[in-house]
Amino acid sequence: MQFNLLGPLEVVADRALPLGGVVQRATLGYLVLNPNKVVATSRLIEALWGGDAPMTSRKMVQNAISGIRRLLDQAAPDSRGIRLVTAPHGYQLHLDTECVDAFRFRRLAAAGRAELGAGFPEQAVESLAQALGLWRDSVLVDLAEGGIGWPAFAQLERERLTAYEDWAAAGLELGRHRELVVDLEQAAATTPTRERLCHQLMLAHYRCGQQTEALAAYRRTRQALVDIHGLDPTRDLQEMERAILNQEPRLLGRRPQLV
Repeated sequence: MQFNLLGPLEVVADRALPLGGVVQRATLGYLVLNPNKVVATSRLIEALWGGDAPMTSRKMVQNAISGIRRLLDQAAPDSRGIRLVTAPHGYQLHLDTECVDAFRFRRLAAAGRAELGAGFPEQAVESLAQALGLWRDSVLVDLAEGGIGWPAFAQLERERLTAYEDWAAAGLELGRHRELVVDLEQAAATTPTRERLCHQLMLAHYRCGQQTEALAAYRRTRQALVDIHGLDPTRDLQEMERAILNQEPRLLGRRPQLV
């Protein structure tokens, strides 16, 4: 059985299983985000309704738990030891985190980051591409569209962006600037104040012989930082601009560049 959180919530055995209404889906999503831990009923109620919980919220959670148990029973024998148990004051979902796409993403992203840091960009590109390939949409987008916005959503999205930047860094080390430049343009447009992305985009443009475009990327990011945060770019990004203006040879890197 697989639990997919990086997009609309999915539970897949030999097929995608019906997940029921929004309360049952949200209860399941929260338990999968917090596997192998006791989650208090009061915490579930807070996660589902915030400060506007209905009088029947505790009963609604109990009904959702019963529905999830029926769902797991449907998946047997593919459930692989996945169990939802009642604990004092709450519930605990026992599972191997390898059956959850969000946790596989984290494992692969961490492996890729370690490979990049150890000087193995070829392996890093592969690991990070696998990690990013697990994403189908925003985290639990079906629940988010219903008004749920747990902190874990934003945390996973930050980790996704960091993994993307690590993937781009590995690609730049491998001389893939021509392949990356359009993709980096799109990513930088989506997150205009992200300085690491801007740095990578500037470098990719410069290595493609596009100095004007590299400097334009800097100006866009600087303006966005001023407009949104009232801040100038950090010293690292300012030094990148100066290095491009001075056409410093170090920017071309040590590896042969693709043409």
